[in-house]
Amino acid sequence: MIMAGGKGSRLGPLTTHRAKPSVPFAGRYRIIDFVLSNFLNSGYRRIYVLTQYMASSLIKHLNRTWHLGGGIGEYIEVVPAQMRKGEHWYRGTADSVFQNLNLVRDSRAEHVAVFGGDHIYKFAIDQMEAAHIAREADLTVAAYPVPRAQAHQFGVIQVDSDGRIIGFQEKPKDPMPIPGRPDWCLVSMGNYFFRAGVLEQVLTEEAETPGTAHDFGRNVIPRMVREGRPVFIYDFGDNSIPGEPDNAPAYWRDVGTIESYFEANMEVRKRIPAVNLYNREWRIRTAQRDYPPARVVRHGEGPASEILDSLMCEGTIIASATLSKVMLGYDCIVASGSTIENSVLLSGCNIGAGAKLNSVLLDKNCSIAPGAVIGHDPKRDRERFPFVTQSGIVVLPKGTFVPADGPVSFPHDMHELLSKDPATRDAMASLAERGGYVVADRGRHSFESAGPRYRRYTRAGVTPLGQSS
Repeated sequence: MIMAGGKGSRLGPLTTHRAKPSVPFAGRYRIIDFVLSNFLNSGYRRIYVLTQYMASSLIKHLNRTWHLGGGIGEYIEVVPAQMRKGEHWYRGTADSVFQNLNLVRDSRAEHVAVFGGDHIYKFAIDQMEAAHIAREADLTVAAYPVPRAQAHQFGVIQVDSDGRIIGFQEKPKDPMPIPGRPDWCLVSMGNYFFRAGVLEQVLTEEAETPGTAHDFGRNVIPRMVREGRPVFIYDFGDNSIPGEPDNAPAYWRDVGTIESYFEANMEVRKRIPAVNLYNREWRIRTAQRDYPPARVVRHGEGPASEILDSLMCEGTIIASATLSKVMLGYDCIVASGSTIENSVLLSGCNIGAGAKLNSVLLDKNCSIAPGAVIGHDPKRDRERFPFVTQSGIVVLPKGTFVPADGPVSFPHDMHELLSKDPATRDAMASLAERGGYVVADRGRHSFESAGPRYRRYTRAGVTPLGQSS
């Protein structure tokens, strides 16, 4: 069972209109693709995906992309919130599984995997199940060490010499370090194996307990530890991925904030990437799109394009432009004389001739007019854009149009969502208080490609499709 109903509010504005597991990653994937690929690669063929918040984009991706062969008893099924246990939606991670215990009973499975759907990682899950069964555990929690400065974002674990959990604190202000490693903490990855009967029992008891958050980390796991149940960790560092070198370090990224999401994308395009997407024995599956190969061309008599340590996805055209440390999604156009550095661009984006971008995160279908400059003047960026991180990353919501000067334009649907979403409305209001503003374009929707509109601004800067450069 994959919990994929979370909002991921710290990833706003990327999650204003989609659930966190549906956020694109590494140019052509969605975050949910990683956990699903891990399950399929590990041999699992009975998978439920539990959805709730802003699930339309996620459901569309799953329905169009993730199909098994149709064999008896094999499925990946989307399970929307149904209020099966009362007049309320999911009240926490544990409640999302509790409200779907009928699926556990129907499966007649002896053990149940309950995994999160919003992390980037490779995981041979069958190895964790084997350890879970060998220890005769009621619950096994996948665990991984992180720097103590980051541990307050996770469930922090203490174990004995046998790997049995003897302490668990969910997102503590003062995390307890690993003995002998004062700068590191052992944390839960949010991935669990339960004995099926135990799962039903503890979730039923939790649902009947007043004043609880109905959460695995806050309630269920600490309670099982207090009761002395056999609860163990699975050391993610011991996991071995087929096709990977024996000394390959374990890879897991939470990508719960804009900063961590941006950095994880940039890791993929490094000369030696931290996560290997080219392992043919452990493929990360995603949608197959009917786009032609990426092209790098010379525009007219302009200079040759210069590309350094960057990734480009299918359907993208780069004409006499300079890219350095860029993750470029599919179906993008980068026009002549433009320069992009240290940036992540999702699909359908168009960059005008002579534009200069640095440390920019563009959601899908964004358009940058010729000569526009972003990321080179921090003061101006904060005066002009509502979403700028502390480190200076400028985040452009889906469908944004940025002219060379003057206010930026948001599609009408995104402008409305961003103005009302608790995760983004303060930033929108703060921009207005500082004397800036964004325009709501009533004639444009965020799902529309910026291409045709963009070409009205850049006819001199890109060769039309179908013509030689």
